[in-house]
Amino acid sequence: MDPVSPAQDPKPVSPTGGNDTFSVAQSRALVAQLRRAEIYRDYAAAFRETTGLPIALRPVEGMDLPHHGDPREAPFCALLARSNHSCAACLQLQRRVEEEARLAPKTLRCFAGLCDSAVPVRVGENVVAFLQTGQVLPQAPTRAGFNRAARELLRYGAEADLKRLEEAYFQTRVVPKRHYDSILRLLAIFAQHLASLSNQLMVQSVAAEPPAITRAKRLIAERHTEELSLGEMARAVNMSAFYFCKSFRRATGMTFTDYLARVRVEKVRNLLLNPHKRISEAAYEAGFQSLSQFNRVFRRIAGETPTAYRVRLHGNGR
Repeated sequence: MDPVSPAQDPKPVSPTGGNDTFSVAQSRALVAQLRRAEIYRDYAAAFRETTGLPIALRPVEGMDLPHHGDPREAPFCALLARSNHSCAACLQLQRRVEEEARLAPKTLRCFAGLCDSAVPVRVGENVVAFLQTGQVLPQAPTRAGFNRAARELLRYGAEADLKRLEEAYFQTRVVPKRHYDSILRLLAIFAQHLASLSNQLMVQSVAAEPPAITRAKRLIAERHTEELSLGEMARAVNMSAFYFCKSFRRATGMTFTDYLARVRVEKVRNLLLNPHKRISEAAYEAGFQSLSQFNRVFRRIAGETPTAYRVRLHGNGR
């Protein structure tokens, strides 16, 4: 497949104020806006109806299975999502797809042979989101193919009803390569439309947000692993602590402390995709100063304990 050209916008905004990195927090906020847009909702409904496939618009470094709960989610994948070990394998595949789809659409196969694809949504030099589809087989499912997948599941240590999985596997949608390439081309064209809309939304955001707050958010993204205080951040952007606190909350809807905590929690969740990373190591690497503080903050923001999150991903609570 040919690489996707960036959206043809005459004056793409720099979403980071000149910085080359588009932060996870910015991507999440933008994706939330795009998902509410009528053009996305109409296209997603038409895509599902026409192709029979799931579609997802996901932020950079998204931490969830993109198609879980989609009306067109493959039955086989829906069953796998219930297993800790296979869920972790799927999340790792999503990370690989994202890493390799920075310049052009990319398709990878999971351990069961199903294809998953990502198309980048770009504004200028920045990837701001990904359009994804997949959960299909390029050829008709075979018993040999299922047996290979079952062996991998057993190797992962997953507990699953193999009879139900086999039935679901043979229900997987089969899309020949030529047809699938055409579907990805449709996504690539739509990604360009979303890129133009993204640029408009970011221009509006930059115009509405005080430059000092934009700079503060950039500094938080760069220095969240350090011990940052509200006073220090206010001085860095040449504002009084009182005025900075009011301005930051007005612009972001969060206090400085809560915003910093959410950035750190996202960092931890990203680090814990590595099954060999200890929870305590991830907490300190993300900038938390104590484990008691980390455990309290993580549970408040993520809705579960760090141990429960680790078990859900990898089946262990190290």
